[in-house]
Amino acid sequence: MRPFIFFIFFVCGYSFAGAQTFPFDLWHDGKLVLDTGDTLRGSIKYNLEDLLQVRHHNRLESFSARKILYFEIFDQYYHRYRQFYSLPFSANGSYKTPLFFELLAEGKITVLSREKVEYRSYNYSPFFYGGYVNRLVLVNTYYLLKENGNIENFSGKKDDWYELMHTREDDIRQFAKGNRLDFDRKYDLKKIIEYYNSFFPR
Repeated sequence: MRPFIFFIFFVCGYSFAGAQTFPFDLWHDGKLVLDTGDTLRGSIKYNLEDLLQVRHHNRLESFSARKILYFEIFDQYYHRYRQFYSLPFSANGSYKTPLFFELLAEGKITVLSREKVEYRSYNYSPFFYGGYVNRLVLVNTYYLLKENGNIENFSGKKDDWYELMHTREDDIRQFAKGNRLDFDRKYDLKKIIEYYNSFFPR
C-alpha cells in the first residue's frame, strides 16, 4: 500500500507544480518604448527568454530585448507597477547582449532583478517516511547597477546587504525589524533599499 500512496502523492505534487501561475504567465496592462522611440500601449506579456508580446489595436506583436528600451506594467500577480529596462549584460563574462532587468530601487544603491524558475525539493517525511516532491518555484536574482553603467551580480544574502549598507546598518536593522520586512521577499527588499537610499538624496 505504501508505494501506491507515495506514487499518488508524488504525481499530485508534480501536478500542483505544473498548475502554478507565475507573473510571466499573465497578460498585464502597460506600455513599452521601442528603440525607434515609438511608444506602444496595450496588454503585455513577457517571458524569461527576454521576449515580449504586446496586444494593441487588435494586433499582436512580438519584440526581443534588442528592440525595446523600456517597458512598464501593472502586474496582475503582484498588484503593483513594475518597470523593466533592456540593458547590455554578459552572463559569461564575454559578449554583452541586451536583457530585461526590473528596476527595484534607484539611488545610492541601484538594484536590478531578474526572475527564473527552479525545481526545489520538499521533504514530506513526517507523513510519507522519507518521500519528497519537486515543486517549481519563482526565484529572484539581484544585480547592482554601478555609476559607470556596469551591472554586477549580487548574492542577495541578508548579511551581504548589511555589509553593502554598513554606514547605516543600525538604522536598516531597526527599520526592517520594526516593519517586519524580510530580505528574502523582493518587494520587502525594495522598501529596505529605498529607505537606505533616502539617507543620500540626490
